[in-house]
Amino acid sequence: MTVASDPHRSPRRAFWGDARFFLGVLLVAASVIGVWLVVTAARQTVPVYAAAHTIVPGEAIGPGDLEVVDVALGELSGTYLAAGGLGDEAVATRTIEAGELVPAASVGQADEARTTSVVVRSAVDVPASVEAGTVVEVWTAPLGEDGGYDEPRVLVADATVVSVTRDDSMIGGGAAALELVIPRADVSATLAAMADESALSIVPTAGAGS
Repeated sequence: MTVASDPHRSPRRAFWGDARFFLGVLLVAASVIGVWLVVTAARQTVPVYAAAHTIVPGEAIGPGDLEVVDVALGELSGTYLAAGGLGDEAVATRTIEAGELVPAASVGQADEARTTSVVVRSAVDVPASVEAGTVVEVWTAPLGEDGGYDEPRVLVADATVVSVTRDDSMIGGGAAALELVIPRADVSATLAAMADESALSIVPTAGAGS
């Protein structure tokens, strides 16, 4: 005996159709939560150090050289020196400009420093653009046997200015005394050049002071 089907009976929805619906809802919810987490993370700030003034390589860094600022860094938070993370006998390993966030990689220990500072008197005045943080070359012209000077050559190819003291009272152009941070490997030659009365000149590297 054949049972006639009911023409008014609704067809039963397949299970996979319901599963697909719920899967779509879950994907939308996950997307909304993901966006919310990204926005929330972007709004969160962390306290990190910024340079209170220009800090040059080899310079000791203390609390007075830094200021604490709250910034939103997101995934970059570990890249910069967190407030309270300054160790004892810390020194800069590169120039940190005034107001710049302090990269963690730019701070090292004093016993690891490969640079030192010397005071050099330039035989001629230095450009007005030369100031703390400027990268310069030190040129030397050895004193010749006839009382003149031999051809100049580069003595230190990579030095950083700590400070400049200009003397504009000298006739024919002022001289200048500069405290420089130089590689330790160049210290011996620099001291020898000063001892044998070579004429030293300070020349900004390409792009310095621009």
